[in-house]
Amino acid sequence: MGEQIKLLVRHIYKRIDWLLLIPILISCGFGLVLISSATASFGTSKLIIVQTGGIILGLIAALILLTIEHENLARFSVPIYGLCILLLIATLIFGKEVMGNKNWISLGPINIQPSEFVKIGFILTFAKHLSSVRDYINNIRALIPLGLHFAVIAALVAMEGDLGTTLVFLFIFLMMLMAAGLHWGFFLGGGALVTAAAPFIFEHLDGYQQMRILAVYDPSLDPLGYGYHTIQSKIALGSGGLLGSGLYSGIQTQYGILPEKQTDFIFSVCGEELGFVGCLLIIALELAILFRLLYIARYAADHMGSFICIGLAAMLFMQAAENIGMCLGLLPVIGLTLPFFSYGGSSVLALCMSSGLAMSVNAARPKEFFFKDKK
Repeated sequence: MGEQIKLLVRHIYKRIDWLLLIPILISCGFGLVLISSATASFGTSKLIIVQTGGIILGLIAALILLTIEHENLARFSVPIYGLCILLLIATLIFGKEVMGNKNWISLGPINIQPSEFVKIGFILTFAKHLSSVRDYINNIRALIPLGLHFAVIAALVAMEGDLGTTLVFLFIFLMMLMAAGLHWGFFLGGGALVTAAAPFIFEHLDGYQQMRILAVYDPSLDPLGYGYHTIQSKIALGSGGLLGSGLYSGIQTQYGILPEKQTDFIFSVCGEELGFVGCLLIIALELAILFRLLYIARYAADHMGSFICIGLAAMLFMQAAENIGMCLGLLPVIGLTLPFFSYGGSSVLALCMSSGLAMSVNAARPKEFFFKDKK
C-alpha cells in the first residue's frame, strides 16, 4: 500500500504545471490577505475560513483532475452537460435570491453558486463539441447545434437575473469559436447586428441595469445609488497613491464606506491600502496565469485540449478585465468578482478546479509538439 501511495504521489508531482500553479497559489494567498483586511471591521473570521476552505477543496479537486486525461473526461460530455442544465434549473426553482440575482442554493450554513461550476462543465463539453465539428465549423450544420449548446445554458443563467455571468458565458463561447476557426465574417456580422440592436436592447433592460450602465459615464446621476459604488471605488483607488496607506489602514475600506469591498471591489481595497504597486502585482499575477493558459493551449496535444484552455483563459480574462474596469469606473458594475482574489467559496473552488483541468491538458502534451501537427 505504501509503495502504491508513493507511485501516486510521484505521478501527481510529474503532472503538476508549476508555472501555472505557483501564480495561482500566490494569488490565493494575496487574496486572503486582502479579504482579511477588507473584513477586519466585521468582527468575524467566518469569511476567511470559507475562502480558505474553498481554496483547499479546490486544490484537492485540481490534483484529482490533473490525474485524469482530459479526453477521458470529455467522454462524459453528454451527462456533464445534462448535469449543468439540471443544476441551473434547480437554482431557478430552489435558489436563494441575493441582491436581485437568484443564483445561489443554500445547503444549511453554506451557500453555493452553481453557475461557477457550470462554467467548467460548459467549457469542457463545448470543447468536445467543437473538436467534433472543427472540419466544417463554418457550415450551418455545425453552427446551429453549437449555438443551441450555448443558448440553453446562457438562457438559464440569464433567467437567474445574473447579467454578468451571462456575459462571461457569451465571451467564452465567442473566443472558443474564434479558436476553432470560425470565419471572421460571422463576428463582423454579429457585431454589426448587436450595435444596431443596442438601443432596443437597452430600452428593454430593467431600470437598475440601465442605471448601472449610465452611472459609468456619469456617476452623479445617482450618487447615493448606482453611482455610489463607482464614486467610492475611485476615491479609494485615488487615495492610495504609489504605496497605499497600509493594510488595515484604508479609510474607505476600514470604515465601511466602500461597498462590497470583499467581493466586487477587492481591487479597490488593494489600491487604497497597497497603492499602485499592489494593483500592478494583482494585474501581473492575473496575466501570468492567463499567458500560461494560452501557452498550454498553443502547445496542447490535440484541438480539444486547446479549446479547453482557450475557454478557461477567456473566462479568466473576461472576469478580471470587467472587475478591474468597473473598479476604475470604466465599465458597468455587474457583479463579477476578481479571479482568485475576491471573496467567494464557490468562485475560488471552481477556479482552482479549472487549473487542474488545464494541467491535465498540459500533461498530455508530448515534449516536442507544435500546434500545426495536432490531430
